Amino acid sequence: MKASQPQSIAVIGLGFVGLPLCQLFLKKGYTLHGIDVNKEKLKNIAQGSVQNQDVDNDYLKQCINEKRFHLHDTGKGVTSAEAILICVPTPLTNKGEPELSYIKQAIANILPYLKHHQLISLESTTYPGTTEELLLPKLIEKGFQVGKDFYLAYSPERINPGSDVPLNKIPKVVGGMTPKCLEKASQIYQSVFDDVFEVSSTRTAEMTKLLENSQRFINISFINDFAILCEKMNIDIHEVIDAASTKPYGFTRYTPSAGIGGHCIPVDPLYLAWKAKEYEHETPFIKLSDEINKMMPTYVTNKIKGSLSSKTIHQSPSVLLVGVAYKKDVNDVRESAALPIIKLLQADGFHVDFYDPHVPSIFIDSKPYHSIDEESLSSSQYDIAVVLTDHSDLPYEKIYSSASYIIDKRNLFLPTLNDSV
Repeated sequence: MKASQPQSIAVIGLGFVGLPLCQLFLKKGYTLHGIDVNKEKLKNIAQGSVQNQDVDNDYLKQCINEKRFHLHDTGKGVTSAEAILICVPTPLTNKGEPELSYIKQAIANILPYLKHHQLISLESTTYPGTTEELLLPKLIEKGFQVGKDFYLAYSPERINPGSDVPLNKIPKVVGGMTPKCLEKASQIYQSVFDDVFEVSSTRTAEMTKLLENSQRFINISFINDFAILCEKMNIDIHEVIDAASTKPYGFTRYTPSAGIGGHCIPVDPLYLAWKAKEYEHETPFIKLSDEINKMMPTYVTNKIKGSLSSKTIHQSPSVLLVGVAYKKDVNDVRESAALPIIKLLQADGFHVDFYDPHVPSIFIDSKPYHSIDEESLSSSQYDIAVVLTDHSDLPYEKIYSSASYIIDKRNLFLPTLNDSV
C-alpha cells in the first residue's frame, strides 16, 4: 500500500459480498471498519464461526485481535474511514419491484458521521440511476460538493461464491459521479484488484452489472425450456449439448437445471425490467425468462409425481432431494429451486428428506429441516431420489442405492444407472 493511498476503509454490509471484500483489503494492509446492523452476524465474525467458504475465519479473528479489523453495528464506524464501500442486499419486493430500503438505511445511518474528502462507493447491484438519484441528493443536502470535497462512485460487486478464481483477479468496473470521483475510486480499487476498468459514469457501471446477469438469466432459462422440449421429443438434452459444444465458435455451453437461484441472477434482471418501464420500453426476453424460471419448480414436482404414478408405492411417497444449495460447492440456498420444490411436494403428501454436504439445515416457512448424513444414505430407501445440485463431493453410489428411481437434473450418473431427464 502506497503512502498516498487511504489507510482506512469502511465496508457496510458484511454478507457474501462485504466480508470477502473486507478480507481482500485487510490482506493489502488496510485497517477495516466492518459495519452491519445484524448483531448476531457481528458476533459470528468475532467468534470465527461465519458460514462462508470465501473467507478465512481464523485470519479475520487475527485481524480483530490485532485491532486492524473493527466491527460496528452503527454508522459511527465510518468516522475514521477515508473510503466507504456499501455492499448491502438489494432484493425484490413481494410485487417483484426493487427493494432499496437497505441502501436507504445504510445512507441514513452514516450520514451524521460523514466528513469532507471521504469517498462513498456503492457496490450493491441496482438499476441505472440509483447512485445519482438516491445517494447524490443526500450528500448535497449534507452540504458536500461532490467531486470537490466529497467523492461518489459506483462499482458493481462481482463475486462468484465457491469459485477458484480469487476475488482480486476479477476485473473491477468503476464509474464516478465526476472525473475526480472516478480518480479517487480507481486509486482505491487499483490497490487491491489486478485490473480496474473505468467507465464514463455511474449509470454505465450500474447497467454493466445488469447486462452481465440478464444475459446469463436469459440463456439459462432458454436451456431449461429447451430441455423440456427435448424430453417431450425423447431426445437426450445432454447429448445434444455435448454435440453442440464441439463447435469451436458461436456456441456457449449452458446446462439445464431445476431453476436459477442465488442472490443475483434471478433478481437483477427484474431491476432492469422495472426501470425500463420508466422509458416506456418492454423487456420481453427478461419477462419470458422469469416466467420459465418460476415455472421450473412446478415442472420438476410434476415430473416426480409422474415418474411415480405408474409404480406401486405406499400412501406417502418418500423423496430424497440431493443438493439444496443454489449451485455446486456452496452453502447458499437463497432463491434455490429446492425450497419451492420441497413445499410443493409436501403439499401433495410426500415425505421429503434432503442430503447436502454443504448445507446442514434449511428453513421453510420458519420450520427447520436438517440434511440427512452420508451414513443414512446407505441405510435408507426412498421411492425416488432427485439430483438438484451437482456438488463435487457427492457419494454417487450411495445415492444411487438409496432409491428405487432417480431423476437426475444434473446428469451426474452414467445413463445406464438412471432415468435421466
